[in-house]
Amino acid sequence: MKACSFLPAATQMVYDMGLQDLLYGVTFECPEPARAEKTILVRCVLEGHDYSSEEIDRIFSASKAEGRSLYYVEEDALHQIAPDVIFTQDVCEVCQIDTKCTHAVLDRLPKQPTVVPLTPQSLTDVFDTAVAIASALGHEEAAYTYLQRLRDRIDAVIDRLRAERALPKRVMVMEWMAPIYNCGHWIPHQIAYAGGIDMLGNPSGDSIVTSWEKVRRYDPEVLVIAPCGFATDRTLQELSVLERQSGWHELRAVQNKAVYIADYDLFTQPSAATLVDGIELLAACFHPDLFAVPEALRHKVHVLYAPSTSVSASDYGRGA
Repeated sequence: MKACSFLPAATQMVYDMGLQDLLYGVTFECPEPARAEKTILVRCVLEGHDYSSEEIDRIFSASKAEGRSLYYVEEDALHQIAPDVIFTQDVCEVCQIDTKCTHAVLDRLPKQPTVVPLTPQSLTDVFDTAVAIASALGHEEAAYTYLQRLRDRIDAVIDRLRAERALPKRVMVMEWMAPIYNCGHWIPHQIAYAGGIDMLGNPSGDSIVTSWEKVRRYDPEVLVIAPCGFATDRTLQELSVLERQSGWHELRAVQNKAVYIADYDLFTQPSAATLVDGIELLAACFHPDLFAVPEALRHKVHVLYAPSTSVSASDYGRGA
């Protein structure tokens, strides 16, 4: 069995389930261990460029209008691997290569692999993709063991919120800054499990452009900024586009020093484990008196306007 993953989230789950020996090809955006060990098959024309958020949005919008893809496959390397299975996606043609582009390349292969498109819309769907991946690799039982551990972690957050009778916080998770995008798909479900409600979000649907004036009127108690594809340092470089907005400093989240910058892979990379990490991080952001940021995630969040730029357990209350 030879598998290739054209989706970083699928690659992450293959590794999480201990099935990486069956994986031969990955994308340039897959987790570091995979990029170091496997053949990189999927590339993007934006690699190596330091475009701003506005420039990235403009480039992707233009390519979509012209019917072009910014992603491409290293065909010679794919021919050499001759995979039996390829994991791809149809959730977002902006973030990753999609199934349509994949098939254009696969039609030229002498041996046709099985294409497994992963199209989760909800958190439940993401969990189901783990089963689909493990089943395609002939190890379905690995998914059930993996998912049970994750469900236990979610239950621990829910039980703590219930025991403390914690009221949901009025929050916003922002998926892009210029233009501003709300959160969609599984992120509103992550928010709910973490003890928040995002009334600007679009559960199980696409994220969409959201006007600054709408954000101001909504006035969240907690704001989490996690642009797709950006780690915290990259987001901080462009934070001024928000800080220059009229009324930014009057937002309740800003005045309460409850603005957080978080790594994208906890939210817009839909591997089951990273999304559960995201739930635990959000719980600490929404309810710092009840939860601490897990030590392994402290480098993935920056507390804006906090006295110290470092994140420690004491910054986030007494923990679980």
